[in-house]
Amino acid sequence: MRRKKIFSLTAIVCIAVAAALLLSGCSLVKHEGAGTSPVKGWKPESHMKLKYAEQFAVDYYKGGYKCIKLHDGSQFLVVPEGKKVPKGLKKDVVVLQQPLDHIYLAATASMCLFDKLDGLDNIKYSGAQAEDWYIQNARTAMEQGRITYAGKYDQPDYEMLASGQCDLAIENTMINHAPDVKKKLEEFNIPVFTDQASLEKEPLGRTEWIKVYGAMLNKEDQADKIFNDQVKKVKNIKKRDTGKTVAFFTILPSGQVVVRKSGDYVSRMIEMAGGEYVFRNIGDPDDARATVTIDMEEFYKKAKDADVLIYNSTIEGPIDSMDQLKAMSPLMKNFKAVKTGNVWCTGQNMYQDTTSVGQMVLDINTILTSETASDSLTYLKKLS
Repeated sequence: MRRKKIFSLTAIVCIAVAAALLLSGCSLVKHEGAGTSPVKGWKPESHMKLKYAEQFAVDYYKGGYKCIKLHDGSQFLVVPEGKKVPKGLKKDVVVLQQPLDHIYLAATASMCLFDKLDGLDNIKYSGAQAEDWYIQNARTAMEQGRITYAGKYDQPDYEMLASGQCDLAIENTMINHAPDVKKKLEEFNIPVFTDQASLEKEPLGRTEWIKVYGAMLNKEDQADKIFNDQVKKVKNIKKRDTGKTVAFFTILPSGQVVVRKSGDYVSRMIEMAGGEYVFRNIGDPDDARATVTIDMEEFYKKAKDADVLIYNSTIEGPIDSMDQLKAMSPLMKNFKAVKTGNVWCTGQNMYQDTTSVGQMVLDINTILTSETASDSLTYLKKLS
C-alpha cells in the first residue's frame, strides 16, 4: 500500500524556512537531495525551474525517470514507458508508469491544462458531466465518447475505472474530505494524485501547474511555452497603478453576498491588474475557503463607492443587464459603479481555465484603463 510521507518540523523552523524561501522566490517544496531521493542511492541530474509555484517540485534522474514532490509530502516517481520500477524504491513513493493514457480527471480545474498540452487523449474518465464543461474540447470529447463520465470525485465508479485500466486518478484538494475514496482507489491499484494548485498564493503559480502535467506527458517544452506566454501578458501591462477600486461578488437568492477573501488569488489578480480590492481584511487567513458570505448591508458599506463591480457568474449563473442586478437588491441602484455603468460579469469558464491567468489579469486591467473595452475581452462582459 502506498502511503504519504509525513514530515514533522518545529514551528520555529517552519516559519524560518518559509520566510527564507518566500524572500528568495523559490518553491516551498524542497528538491530531492541524496537523503530524500525516491530510490536509495539516487541523485538528481537536474531540477525543474519554477517562477511562482510553491506547492510542487520536479527532479530529473538518469534514464528519463522523474520525481514529482508535492508540498503535502507525497512523492510520485514517473517511470518511462518500457522501463521497470527501479529496485530500492522507497515505500512511500507512488509509481506513475508511462504512458499515462487512461487518466480519471476529477480535478476540473486541471482539464484546461491537459487541453492546452494537446493531452485530452490521455484522459479517459471525467468527474464532471459533458454539460458541466465550459472547455469546448472537453465537452466535445465527452459527447463523442472519447472521455467517459465515471462519477464525481467522492462517488467514482470503481468498477468502471478498474476494468478500464485507469492508470491515474487526478483529484483536487476536496479528496482530503473523502479519505475512504482515496483508500478505495488505491486498493484497486489506481494511484491518486492530488492537484494542489488551489493552494498557490500567486495566480501565475496556479498556471505554472501546467508544468507538472507536462512532466507526466513528456511535454515540458510545450508547458514552458504556454506558461511563459501568460507571464508575458502580465509583464506587458503598461499601467499598473490605476487608482481604481474593485469589488468582486455574487448575490445569492437569500440576498446575502459572496465575496472573495482578502489575499485570495482573485484579489491578487485585481492587484496585478492595477486595481485595489475593496475588502482589505475579510476572511480568516487560516481558513482554506476562498470566499466569505456577508449581508448586503455590509457589502453596501464597503463596495458602494467602488469604481468597478465585477459580478461572479460561476456561483448563481451569469447576468446580462443592470436591471437584473438591481432586481436582486434595491440597494444596488445606489452603487457608484451602477450609476456610471461600470459593472461587468465574468464568463462561466473563468475557473475552469487556469491556463489563462495572464489573459484574465489583462482583461481586468483593460476595464480599469479603457472606456471602449467591451469588444476586446475574453473573460468579462459589460452589463447592458
